[in-house]
Amino acid sequence: MTISATEVSESAATASATASSKVKILEKQFWVPFLLVAMLFPLWGFANDITNPLVKSFKDIFLISNTQSSLVQFAFYFGYGIMAIPAAIFIRKYSYKSGILLGLGLYAVGACLFIPASLYMEFGFFLIALWVLTCGLALLETTANPYVLSMGHPDTSTQRLNLAQAFNPIGSLAGMFVASNFILSELKVEEFRLKERAANPEFVDMLPSQVDGRLTDALIQYAQTNPIEHQAMQAADLVTVRGPYVVIAVVVAILFMMFVVTKLPKTISNDKPFTTAELKATFKRLLANRCYIEGVIAQAFYVGAQIMSWTFIIHYGMTSVGLTASEAQDYNMIAMGIFLVSRFVCTFLLGFIRPGHLLMVLASTAAVLTLGVVFLGGYDGLYCLIAISGCMSLMFPTIYGIALKGLGDDASLASAGLVMAIVGGALMPPLQAAMIDADSLIGSIPSVQTSFILPLVCFVVICIFGYRAHNKYQV
Repeated sequence: MTISATEVSESAATASATASSKVKILEKQFWVPFLLVAMLFPLWGFANDITNPLVKSFKDIFLISNTQSSLVQFAFYFGYGIMAIPAAIFIRKYSYKSGILLGLGLYAVGACLFIPASLYMEFGFFLIALWVLTCGLALLETTANPYVLSMGHPDTSTQRLNLAQAFNPIGSLAGMFVASNFILSELKVEEFRLKERAANPEFVDMLPSQVDGRLTDALIQYAQTNPIEHQAMQAADLVTVRGPYVVIAVVVAILFMMFVVTKLPKTISNDKPFTTAELKATFKRLLANRCYIEGVIAQAFYVGAQIMSWTFIIHYGMTSVGLTASEAQDYNMIAMGIFLVSRFVCTFLLGFIRPGHLLMVLASTAAVLTLGVVFLGGYDGLYCLIAISGCMSLMFPTIYGIALKGLGDDASLASAGLVMAIVGGALMPPLQAAMIDADSLIGSIPSVQTSFILPLVCFVVICIFGYRAHNKYQV
């Protein structure tokens, strides 16, 4: 059989066009909607990293225990736990755009609630404000992630989500910067602690934990002997805390109006509300999907590993290296910068390496680096801990994309399970904190180092999921 040059040329052109269409991360008609939705991703990064320092700040401002102040994180992550499923049902009944608008609305309302909370000076009011804000975040994440996945060809969905998620660390860095420069450095209670340090030169020869206890005792005594002055200090500090939340409420309100006036494409084939039978059938399909279930589990372990690696870097720097808290925080900022750069690099690599394979490689590398954190100690261990952030950058969106691939209209409800997995960030850090407080698990190695065995376990679980995704599920 003879094939003409014209036929060969046409065949080659067809193959080229087909290949080109498959590798496109984003079609032209989705450029504007994608950029608009991508602007949402920094919002939860900002909220996470501006809220973390409030645990310590509220402890000193309200003179409450560590257990009580840790309710800040509980309230923050509790919103994800209870809102994710209702958010998915809401999206199915209405649309992705409606989910985004409701999420932005709750975010803005929660941030604005910091105003009455600061006026009434009640810790519980701040917890309510954080919970409302996080309900908005849960809606946004449950909506934005599957919406981005649906904006184009399924084969490039994970790349597309990684590209959108690359904007998340920008919000995190902004949250860290604002917390350091507009909250922590401006608190009157911190001025009080600095004055106490200057008045007690013997603190230089004491352990940081002992100094912190002495400063807390001095603050409690000051509140008892000078109640009016202490209350004025509290009021000033709570105004300082609320300031950035009021500003972000304005930013979120502007984004809300932008989404109101912008027409977003519908990318789901069925936006009718779930019937009871459909809801049961969807849950049944999801529970029978082993790739999805394993993805939810892997996501919970990933979020736990991320929060632990970023929370306890300060403990590690102070205990194993001898840094001050502020110096250790500088290394935390470096880790976040590496995370941000690595997100773009990994998104590029996904054009050449399958998601499951790359996830497996990075998780195994993170596990090896964690062994360095445990056994090397000192600056070498600290550098390993920082480098872990480069490995983590890919994990959340890639696990998300793998777990949701091919789920079609079930993706909105399936996304809720992956958002609920963020609760792993509330469950695992207290376990590592308990390991730090306990005796070392390995001989004379400091417990702050051996506590990183827990993140090591998390990375092993993620590595196994990446291996199965690559080899069993062909993703």
